Amino acid sequence: MSFRLANVAGRAALVEGEHYYDLETSSGGSLTSDPMAALMAHAELHAVAAGLGDMDPTGSVADVELGSPVPSPRSVFAIGLNYADHAAESSMELPEVPLVFTKFPSCIVGADADVVLDSEAADYEAEVVVVIGDGGRDILAADAWDHIAGVTGGQDISDRALQFAAKPPHFDLGKSRDTYGPVGPVLVSTDLFDDPNAISIECRVNGEVRQSSSTASLIFDVPTLVEYLSSILTLHTGDLIFTGTPDGVGASKLMFLAPGDVIETSIGGVGDFANTCV
Repeated sequence: MSFRLANVAGRAALVEGEHYYDLETSSGGSLTSDPMAALMAHAELHAVAAGLGDMDPTGSVADVELGSPVPSPRSVFAIGLNYADHAAESSMELPEVPLVFTKFPSCIVGADADVVLDSEAADYEAEVVVVIGDGGRDILAADAWDHIAGVTGGQDISDRALQFAAKPPHFDLGKSRDTYGPVGPVLVSTDLFDDPNAISIECRVNGEVRQSSSTASLIFDVPTLVEYLSSILTLHTGDLIFTGTPDGVGASKLMFLAPGDVIETSIGGVGDFANTCV
């Protein structure tokens, strides 16, 4: 049985339709309420999810604010220029190997969180985010999806002025201001996707579609990224990989974010979330 894992007020919960079920309660106490501990037991979530039909829901998803399903990842990897159209709009050459930078984990917030703008050059970047389940070193691309607990959505909010304040650019700081990493709304197990290598992605700002693509267009697909990263360092449960953003970012047209803007992100098979800029 597939699962949708959520973070409701700091407690792990499984989502079924419009309702959520507290994980500790629905597992009969065999699993704790800690979302990070739930990821460590991701294989057991399938069995718990299969029994939700016999239980009363804890509440309605519409009535709660969702935190990041992975609130405190050990590492947050992000991949730059992983769509050819985004590289073109950025006037940059296509990378020959994955262009990897980090978002500091302190920037990670929930799907409903406000984005606090600290710059007049803040930008949006909708991304599909994969979450490591069973970590390891030297994972082969053919085995990569077996090491992924699930898929979620993310916004790689970027302060372009800070990002390019130095030469070479420091991507890490420019993309790690507080609240610059909304993630959610839920973590979806990989068995819910007909093709996990072709997940649709869309970003709207104030209702206007700015980005629309699919991970089928990635230069380096998810298995390649997992193999590459794990050939260099050990991946751990809960590590996030922001897989890259397609074309249509604000910097390409000097359409930066302003207070009051609403960023809507839609990830196929995962769901929608919205962040208000303040």
